[in-house]
Amino acid sequence: MKLSEYKKINFLYALLLIFALWQAASVLVNKEILPTPLSVIEYIFKNLSKEIMLHISYSFKRILIGLLATVIVGVPFGIIMGYYKRVDSILSPILYFNYPVPKIALLPIVMLFFGLGEMPKYIMIFLITFFPVVVNIRDKVKSISEEIYYPMYSLGASDFQIIYEIVLPATLPVILTSVRIGIGTAISILFFTENFGTEYGMGYYIMDSWMRVSYIQMYSAILILSFIGLMFFIITDIFESFLCPWKDKS
Repeated sequence: MKLSEYKKINFLYALLLIFALWQAASVLVNKEILPTPLSVIEYIFKNLSKEIMLHISYSFKRILIGLLATVIVGVPFGIIMGYYKRVDSILSPILYFNYPVPKIALLPIVMLFFGLGEMPKYIMIFLITFFPVVVNIRDKVKSISEEIYYPMYSLGASDFQIIYEIVLPATLPVILTSVRIGIGTAISILFFTENFGTEYGMGYYIMDSWMRVSYIQMYSAILILSFIGLMFFIITDIFESFLCPWKDKS
């Protein structure tokens, strides 16, 4: 059996375990507070309207744009800092100073400068995912032995060629792992930001359902948000299978 088939089977087992524990918990407590997974799934299929699809599309777009911005900006930053020691010595203190700052505390400042529209949500997702990506990639590049570069140096290769031929392939698994970590943190920050200055998004939809004491609607929205995150994980895995085929063989 191939590794990919094992992954699919383990994934199904994990889903069954989650739903079994959920079912058991709903039997033990009040079903009004914790409805069964089957009732939540049934509610989702019966109530997939244009309204909820609009909420889903807003959340999906915000996560996608925030993560793309992180990859476009964070990956070059991490590679450059890891490859050029002088750049790393200049930028590392700035990175270390800003990394520990709780990014959620910056939301009022971001909203003050950029208003209540879409931009603060993109910026918050970018801020919370940017620093881990940069640090992980920089550390990976710094861990590459300089001896690996010597053959390229002897052939007169430029820094760009070395980065493209050696550094980038070596850091691809770390980049994709950082993106996976970023997906979870992006969804967490999205839930918070969507409760300010908007009436669209799964975060708003969840809190609105809770305030209206519509618990089954609230759980259905949480489940949908989980599947949005799952979709991003699957997309990342597909990219990894094409970009890092050696990982499946190892």
